[in-house]
Amino acid sequence: MKLLNYQSNSGFTAGIKMDEGILSVRELAETMGQHVPNTMEAITLGGLDTVRTIQSLLDQAKQKGCELKYIQESTLVYGPCIPQPGKIICVGLNYRDHAIECRVPFPEFPVLFSKFNNTITAHQQSIQLPKGSDQIDYEAELVIVIGRKAKNVEHHEALDYVLGYCNANDISARDLQGRTSQWLLGKSIDGFCPIGPYLVTADEVGDPNHLPIRLELNGELRQNQNTNNMIFSCKEIISYISQYITLNPGDIILTGTPEGVIVGYPPEKRVWLKTGDRVSVEIEKLGKLVNQFY
Repeated sequence: MKLLNYQSNSGFTAGIKMDEGILSVRELAETMGQHVPNTMEAITLGGLDTVRTIQSLLDQAKQKGCELKYIQESTLVYGPCIPQPGKIICVGLNYRDHAIECRVPFPEFPVLFSKFNNTITAHQQSIQLPKGSDQIDYEAELVIVIGRKAKNVEHHEALDYVLGYCNANDISARDLQGRTSQWLLGKSIDGFCPIGPYLVTADEVGDPNHLPIRLELNGELRQNQNTNNMIFSCKEIISYISQYITLNPGDIILTGTPEGVIVGYPPEKRVWLKTGDRVSVEIEKLGKLVNQFY
């Protein structure tokens, strides 16, 4: 199931992407005479149980041949597919070829850092370039969305705790990131974590470490890899983090970026993001996340 967050007359609401168009979760629940959470924030906090309930209602509606109303996706204003993540945990230097282009050894343990909620923005939203920085970079990333409480999880069961996955662009101000040994400032500027357009449930994605991932800048292919190039797989990341930090429904984990970032170019060939640039992140099965800078 592909879930999305969009602006309606009553505020942001959750929808389901179908072949016929977008089906409002509220419309589905009213048609079936049942109550289910109908905002993406409530759905992600409800985790796997809530998603299963929505899927069950959808299956029942199809079986009964219910007449449902659909919205054309092209008319929507998107909201972030995870509006208020409890935690935003990021993994650095997690693709072999990216570590090589950055001229650093493969890490022995996952390199963890965080972003704040002020960075979260949506598909098709414009992102302001900050004053005081002129080295803004892109990073295409696969996001893991946690679906139930995870503590001391073993590798072999880690993916059972996943609600779904989405695209992200871990935008980075390299000059600010490199000022100190802590990366936080360069990673947590307003709007520097666009996600979406969809939250795709884990059952629809299958193996998260076998997905083509690519990024285009103004139509030019810049990153083109597969998530099987990760140093630490999704299940290893979840297991490792859960040994120290309890993960809860709605928490998100950005799993690292492939080679092809601007900072990986020789200094004389680095052309940083500028006003008018358009960046798209596309991962197989997850759709395409597009944002423009101003």
